[in-house]
Amino acid sequence: MGHIVLGTEALATGLTTRHGLRTKYRKLHHNVYVPRDMALDAATRATAAWLWSGRRATLAGYSAAAMLGSRWLPADAPAELARLRQPSPPGIVVHSGEIADDELTTVGDIRCTTAARTCYDMGRRLPVDTGIIRIDALLNHAGERVAVVAAIAERYPGARRIRRLRQVLDLCDPGAESPQETRLRLLLVRAGLPRPVTQIPVRNDRGRVVRRIDMGWPQWMVGVEYDGEQHWRDPAIHSSDIDRLEFLADAGWTIVRVSARHLRYLPDAVITRTHDALKRRRDYGF
Repeated sequence: MGHIVLGTEALATGLTTRHGLRTKYRKLHHNVYVPRDMALDAATRATAAWLWSGRRATLAGYSAAAMLGSRWLPADAPAELARLRQPSPPGIVVHSGEIADDELTTVGDIRCTTAARTCYDMGRRLPVDTGIIRIDALLNHAGERVAVVAAIAERYPGARRIRRLRQVLDLCDPGAESPQETRLRLLLVRAGLPRPVTQIPVRNDRGRVVRRIDMGWPQWMVGVEYDGEQHWRDPAIHSSDIDRLEFLADAGWTIVRVSARHLRYLPDAVITRTHDALKRRRDYGF
């Protein structure tokens, strides 16, 4: 129990009985069963779709991103497959199109598109902001640069929605460590502020990196930090934040803190606060 199975294999190997298959599993696709209490996410949907294909398909899009270890993926999105010529059932999307051999990798026994190729596909197929968020997350996890995705795009200049991809890549930054950090960066850039640097290292007197700032402008020593709910609700984290902000202030940094409520309901105030912080620094000659 606890695994996604092919019904015929589970019965043949004695993993379960027909009664057990009916009562302890639920059918997800033809001959593909998952434990009744298993929560479905992008990774389990990907594995189930791969099994449905007879272990022949290549995972693509969200499914490849999940298999490669990316976070922040929707749990209810259809699984995505490529290199498969057969009609797909509900819950599985099969994509066509050329995929070069060096755009493929394997995770365990499962073949999927590489991080660069997966970003190329997501950037063309998803709405712009969603594509930026997903690419930021995957590149951050994979430790890759935007340039590797742009190199894939150069191979297919006539591909569908290639202009959208280029628009997306122009705004991507693998330094984002959460979707909210990506949304915050986009808010600032689209407001006309200089493009911020991400994950800025701050060193102590010995030259050791002891802090990192989500994004900002090192030349003016202005940083912008997104603080999730845990920063306000967890006393230990909140206490650590106080020490951290005092350290950064002593080091000469001005930090603009942004919460989920600021980002969702008060975006103009975020822009104004950041603009004013930059203006003060520039006026003072920093």
